[in-house]
Amino acid sequence: MKITRQKHAKKYMSFYKYNFGFREPFQVLLDGTFCQAALRNKIQIRDQLPGYLAGATQLCTTRCVLKELESLGKELYGAKIIAQRFQVRNCSHFKDPVSGSACLLSMIEMGNPHHYFIATQDQDLATKVKKKAGVPLLFIIQNTMVLDKPSPKSLAFVQAMQANQLVPEHQKQSIEHLKEEQGLVKESENRRKRKRAGGPNPLSCLKKKKKVQETQQPSTAKKKRKRKRNRAKSEEKAV
Repeated sequence: MKITRQKHAKKYMSFYKYNFGFREPFQVLLDGTFCQAALRNKIQIRDQLPGYLAGATQLCTTRCVLKELESLGKELYGAKIIAQRFQVRNCSHFKDPVSGSACLLSMIEMGNPHHYFIATQDQDLATKVKKKAGVPLLFIIQNTMVLDKPSPKSLAFVQAMQANQLVPEHQKQSIEHLKEEQGLVKESENRRKRKRAGGPNPLSCLKKKKKVQETQQPSTAKKKRKRKRNRAKSEEKAV
């Protein structure tokens, strides 16, 4: 089960990398429900998540999430301690805090420009996240963290993009970056250099042959003259 789960995660990560420009370190926004589930199942998020996503991660939360955990009292005290260890991202609710789910939704507006992952156990929040294209969703099930498959909204967005033959700028950069990582750019340059350093032109070879023939003709004439002189000398001696 662990191998298949890892294969699925690798497949989903490549989908988000190629189509939405996700790069390391992966920024993961966590809410109180995810921290509480990790505490109950004894999951070390900071240690296990980078291995699961196959890349460096930045664990983040917001002030609204921390204030929500504080208001819930002792029941979620452990989850609050875990969330306080993460980086705090600035939200637009500094003066008027909102619920943790509403705050996380506001962080992925306008096409999720900061490429956030959302880690939550809140089913209502997960449903709303799936309605937005290009937002990976993490949750905990059976004592393990799981990356959800791309939502129908994300798949439809990619299909529409391919149908219109529109390639976003971030996708062009991701393709070039992946080519450089795999060494494809260097190979193409070497191939071009090899083509330029080709053999001699066949026409130049023909010209050289003509010159060789011309140079060979006087040499044969000299040999004939030498033979005639040798014959003349031999006749004089005989006389």
